[in-house]
Amino acid sequence: MLEANLKTQLKAYLEKISRPVEIVASLDNSPKSVELQGLLHEIATLSDRIAVIEKRDDAQRKPSFSIGEPGKPTGIRFAGIPMGHEFTSLVLALLQTGGHPVKLDDAVIEQIRALDGDYEFETYISLSCQNCPEVVQALNVMALINPRIRQVTIDGALFQDEVEQRQIMAVPTVYMNGEVFGQGRTGVKEILAKLDSNAGARAAKELEKKGVFDVLIVGGGPAGAAAAIYSARKGISTGVAAERFGGQVLDTLAIENFVSVKETEGPQFATALEQHVKSYDVDIMDVQRAEALLPGKIHEVRLANGAVLKAKTIVLATGARWREINVPGEKQYRNHGVAYCPHCDGPLFKGKRVAVIGGGNSGVEAAIDLAGLVSAVTLLEFGTELRADAVLQRKLRSLKNVTVITQAQTTKVTGDGKKVNGLSYKDLSSGEAKHVELEGVFVQIGLVPNTEWLKGTVELSRHGEIVVDARGATSVPGVFAAGDVTTVPFKQIVIAVGEGAKASLSAFDYLIRNSETETVETEAEEAVA
Repeated sequence: MLEANLKTQLKAYLEKISRPVEIVASLDNSPKSVELQGLLHEIATLSDRIAVIEKRDDAQRKPSFSIGEPGKPTGIRFAGIPMGHEFTSLVLALLQTGGHPVKLDDAVIEQIRALDGDYEFETYISLSCQNCPEVVQALNVMALINPRIRQVTIDGALFQDEVEQRQIMAVPTVYMNGEVFGQGRTGVKEILAKLDSNAGARAAKELEKKGVFDVLIVGGGPAGAAAAIYSARKGISTGVAAERFGGQVLDTLAIENFVSVKETEGPQFATALEQHVKSYDVDIMDVQRAEALLPGKIHEVRLANGAVLKAKTIVLATGARWREINVPGEKQYRNHGVAYCPHCDGPLFKGKRVAVIGGGNSGVEAAIDLAGLVSAVTLLEFGTELRADAVLQRKLRSLKNVTVITQAQTTKVTGDGKKVNGLSYKDLSSGEAKHVELEGVFVQIGLVPNTEWLKGTVELSRHGEIVVDARGATSVPGVFAAGDVTTVPFKQIVIAVGEGAKASLSAFDYLIRNSETETVETEAEEAVA
């Protein structure tokens, strides 16, 4: 099942296992059980410290398997065959169970150990979801650290009866003790913040102890990362406050246009960004959402947990998020048929009818990807023609199960109260109201800047973008901005990186000039005295 090169790489990784690991497989006579059986035994041949035990356990999903130490309770289980993006989760579970150290701060590990309660997590994923592994790996490592935590990863495409019963139409979806706990990408610190009610207050107290930064960067995407690196290299005190390091890049599947990197994926690129930043003396404050900018001689940024960070200069790099269509039914059926990530959620709509709203590159790419999974795709574009690159349009029109409708204004997402059952739109050429019956709607109409918290402090364009000049300066002296959150055209990773570097250099220049002015003013005051 595993290719030769992959087996060679895996064998090298498994040599890091220092103690016995036991895989207990719950199987039946289904083809998928046979497939899983083959995979597990193939893995076991690569390490003499891994043993596979087969048993038909009617209390467990089939096919599934647990990973643990022999003779000890185990909290990690995979229901399905964890290939695709989840193969890394499988390998990490084996390594960490086998004694390889987890990459968490000591304080975080102690916080996990101190959790008071019994937690049964069920995480529904798709193997093509690039956001799911972070959630799976976070819960797996928490289960390793705290024996009162148990986690099972469930392939939604394989266990479709459960998906239908629980009406799961977006991944990752996490249940805790039988109730929905969360949806979407999340890590250990975010999960802890929800489980530990005092975590926010403790974090705020620690953040309040921070001194005044020379440069404080708000945002951890490509622009924020570049700004942090360039600031740190100047030898000035640099802080980064980010809700999630990597930003919108984490939701990007393939990256093939970043100069010098022929091909990568968003999560891998985000990890590389964070590792590069951490190689410098940068104070990274993650899982922190900014709520207000308070300009002054020393600028302040108030965070959602109540803490206030101070800095002589600020670089705003809060990026953007998926734009919503803002029609009735969209919010009601979000994650119940309305989705924004075709790579993540597409497998949940296998054999069903879906619509894609948006005729740009992202919309057409989504329609092409979905066409290989679903029974029918209807692509709706507001304009008179598609805006995607010609090569993508040719590919799209070659697909027999795709219908393209232009001059279509979406007016409503309809449903039965629980999930989507259709979409209504207005034919702009005739004015006629029309309806399409379907089970899923994928919105791909661009981005909206994350600037709501800045209204009334820095100048914003009519689209909500931060207005910047050629140096990245905003309307507030000492406050700069970079990336997708600004008026700079062409929202591309490579441009965001360059703009982040520029904004940081401009902030450094501002610090030098401002410092010189303060020195002159001080000397003048002393002379008069």
